[in-house]
Amino acid sequence: MAPQAAEPQASSPVRVALLGCGNVGGALAELLMARQDDIAARTGMRLELVGIAVADINRPRPSTIPVALFETDSAALAVRADVDIVVELIGGIHPAHELIESALRAGKPVVTANKAVLAASGAELADLAAAHGVDLLYEAAVAGAIPVIRPLRESLAGEQILRVMGIVNGTTNFILTRMEDDGVDFDDALAEAQELGLAERDPTADVEGHDAAAKAAILAALAFGSDVVDADVHREGISGIKAADVAYANRLGYSVKLLAIAELVDGGPELSVRVHPAMVPTSHPLASVRGAFNAVFIEGAVSGELMLYGRGAGGGPTASAVLGDLVDAARNLRAGAPGPAPKRTSITVRPQPELRSAFYLSMDVADRPGVLAAVAKVFGDHQVSIRAMEQVGLADEARLIFLTHLAREGDLLATIDDLRLLQAVDRVSGVLRVIGVGEE
Repeated sequence: MAPQAAEPQASSPVRVALLGCGNVGGALAELLMARQDDIAARTGMRLELVGIAVADINRPRPSTIPVALFETDSAALAVRADVDIVVELIGGIHPAHELIESALRAGKPVVTANKAVLAASGAELADLAAAHGVDLLYEAAVAGAIPVIRPLRESLAGEQILRVMGIVNGTTNFILTRMEDDGVDFDDALAEAQELGLAERDPTADVEGHDAAAKAAILAALAFGSDVVDADVHREGISGIKAADVAYANRLGYSVKLLAIAELVDGGPELSVRVHPAMVPTSHPLASVRGAFNAVFIEGAVSGELMLYGRGAGGGPTASAVLGDLVDAARNLRAGAPGPAPKRTSITVRPQPELRSAFYLSMDVADRPGVLAAVAKVFGDHQVSIRAMEQVGLADEARLIFLTHLAREGDLLATIDDLRLLQAVDRVSGVLRVIGVGEE
């Protein structure tokens, strides 16, 4: 085992190394500079920033951060003898994974907001932290300033979690809110999000669900003690959603949201972990989450339903969550013991086609006699029961809108494949899962 950093004495500062000084790292450095005395007064610990690793020292940064703190050798800083705690805010998998690993091996607690590393290797790094008797904390990795990780790991540690379901990507929620409130199409809503700085120039990670899938894997690991990684998460994005389908959903009493869901299937023991757009009843608390806000809805066997809501992104809110973890890590370091390790169990993830859900489908068909009967027969052939149907005229075509009862997803997909083979069906333009049907 590598030699551990010297445990700070009660009167000595807790020395912090910061890896990365971008949007979140810069905000954290400013917080530590501005609130050092206040943090010390409230916690009894003085957090002292002793080094900041950056790729380019000459890049303009806030004048409140002393230039002498910056250096380019992140690997050396992560294991430096005068560092007590390492904060990793570089992002991405490499070299962040290697830096976190080397810090843990050197006996230094690590605080990170790196969802990519945690979703790919969280269990491995948690084991490494436990082996070296130090913390690995990552409250900011899932929903920014919203406290989700700590309640799951500590407050609800004795609870049987049945489901964690949330809106964990502010960009997609902003886009869907604009589509619902003002009827704009996806491309225009995305362009507006980019202009406001809510979406990256390349928005793929957000709109195709990669960001939310990484967070879903982290939530599943915490809530159920599973070794789920992001590759195990079924993922669908929102780029194919049409404004017309959002409008229809709203008229039917639903709001379309991109959801990250981790839940026990039929009460267990199998698990489902997935990210996809869904129609949420307007009476459900998640339907009221608008704009770039996030929310996580937790269902426990005893505690019932809980919802945590707030800003899920941005340098300031995310830095606030990192700072909370940093205080916890410093407190545990001073006490000489890490916080409680997450529980670990072996859980099987049920294949997506085996899951059951209610569905919304819209399709454009030729407006002539016999078409509806042919379409209904395809549903029946695959044992997919229709709950409601509506027809809207479109010149020489008609748009058929269906809501189904609970159906096996594999049967629904087979239904869609056969519908597309019908000569009278021009396109199946919208397919959404419906939350809440058959769950009461």
